Amino acid sequence: MRSHYCGDLHAGLIDETVRLTGWVHRRRDHGGVIFVDLRDRGGLVQVVFDPDRPEMFALAEQLRSEFVIAVEGRVRRRPEGTENPNMATGEVEVLALELTVLNRAETPPFQLEDYHSDTSEEVRLRYRYIDLRRPEMQERLRIRSRITATLRAFLDAEGFLDIETPILTKSTPEGARDYLVPSRVHPGEFYALPQSPQLFKQLLMMSGFDRYYQIARCFRDEDLRADRQPEFTQLDIETSFLDETELTGLMEQMIRTLFKEVLDVDLPDPFPRMTYAEAMRRFGSDRPDLRVPLELVDVADLMDEVEFKVFAGPAADPEGRVVALRLPGGAELSRKEIDDYTKFVGIYGAKGLAYVKVNDWAGQGRQGLQSPILKFLPDSAVTGIMERTGAENGDLVFFGADKAEVVNESIGALRTRLGHDRGLASGEWRPLWVVDFPMFEHDPHTGRWVALHHPFTAPKEDQLERLESDPGGVESRAYDLVLNGTEVGGGSIRIHREDVQRRIFRLLKIADEDAEARFGFLLKALKYGCPPHGGIAFGLDRLVMLMTGSQSIRDVMAFPKTQTASCLLTDAPSAVDEAQLHELALRIRLRA
Repeated sequence: MRSHYCGDLHAGLIDETVRLTGWVHRRRDHGGVIFVDLRDRGGLVQVVFDPDRPEMFALAEQLRSEFVIAVEGRVRRRPEGTENPNMATGEVEVLALELTVLNRAETPPFQLEDYHSDTSEEVRLRYRYIDLRRPEMQERLRIRSRITATLRAFLDAEGFLDIETPILTKSTPEGARDYLVPSRVHPGEFYALPQSPQLFKQLLMMSGFDRYYQIARCFRDEDLRADRQPEFTQLDIETSFLDETELTGLMEQMIRTLFKEVLDVDLPDPFPRMTYAEAMRRFGSDRPDLRVPLELVDVADLMDEVEFKVFAGPAADPEGRVVALRLPGGAELSRKEIDDYTKFVGIYGAKGLAYVKVNDWAGQGRQGLQSPILKFLPDSAVTGIMERTGAENGDLVFFGADKAEVVNESIGALRTRLGHDRGLASGEWRPLWVVDFPMFEHDPHTGRWVALHHPFTAPKEDQLERLESDPGGVESRAYDLVLNGTEVGGGSIRIHREDVQRRIFRLLKIADEDAEARFGFLLKALKYGCPPHGGIAFGLDRLVMLMTGSQSIRDVMAFPKTQTASCLLTDAPSAVDEAQLHELALRIRLRA
């Protein structure tokens, strides 16, 4: 039916006869001549219908947006002065010789030829098959396809094997709720959809495959946001006999190759590295956006003589933190803007946002500062803050004082927000490896230690003897790849000894019987010659979102769910009939 894609026509095809198929993107009637912009996945081309073919012309008059048509015609150069530099095919047009209407279309719920971003996401998702016709959506998925092809080619060339792992598997705790699938053959028992192929890829290393990868579908029943979906895709990788330096170096090479081939961007070689402790200290986040030059500065030690409890309390609390954040040129912020930022940090648990405007510190000293909190600060504290932050005339200094977790989340988020709001963020790509993560974090609600990553992450070898005596001080062999403030990949060297794995389970209060019930197959496999191994998983959706400049991973997935994990296109999830429930030995009991 088709000899060329619409977007492939060019001046070298002038006078050739072509056959095109696609959708009517736009129709215009100019004084008896009908112009149609014909669209397919290759792009747009202008088709001209002259009235000297009455039957065909009459049919062309009936064309409307989104009609599916086939056209045979002759490629010709557009008349001088009518070229369209905004179209890849803007030099040429097709003079139609034959027209076939393959399918008519009702008026779509939104017009693709005059699309407005205020079209609600609900409408876009309900009519996703129409939304996906938009050129920008087609381009995003085209880039996604190029990304996966490039990643596969790199890994294939490096000796990795593409191996599939089960979708119906066993429920194991990995940090989020499982999606459960009832078994008809085994009434009252359930499969779980995998949150990741973690255990299976470790088993593949124990099976001797050495280098594995998979573009894997994963499922997590968790609350959603812009970069989360209940089902998502990750590039899953596992290797044997590589340490963390060798593995991250190979992954760097892969990401550099990806950006060069898909975006023609040269990423730094090597990627910078930063410890978890340094990232939290300087940026309040383990995924800092290095495009933003602002940094948090600790000032708790300057508050020894301060009677202001907002500062004094956290300064004296071993779990507290007091920081300053200098905003160059920030003295010009209005009271309303400061109030808006105060509301913003409140989202992260901050009780307020203290500040000092630096109007003329260089000339007037303390008298050149403006703030409601100045009366509570002695001269030594004020001088120390100004010197330590490097504040200059015209700057503004924000403060955060609370539990360290609250300060890190709130002022860390404020740092990123200010950087982008104030135009301080550079436009380049800034990758970063974050390493030396704590092995565990303490859950204040249960009083237990929990794994910061997952319970199969190996602790540093030279810290194994402190595992039980000082779990909070043990670091893991984990590493995260951060790109422009988004974590795009995370992994670790795994535990390859059964005795160490059992120690970790016990430390996490997973009893031996429970460990056998949930992970018995893994513990058994560790007894039969497990090699040292490690891996990483890249969030493919997040990576595509960043590389296409999209605001949400929903815009780089063909058929995403809403923030309530529903599919508006198919009306899933939905009720099932009693016969199906009976087969599964299930009965619905609604919540009160």
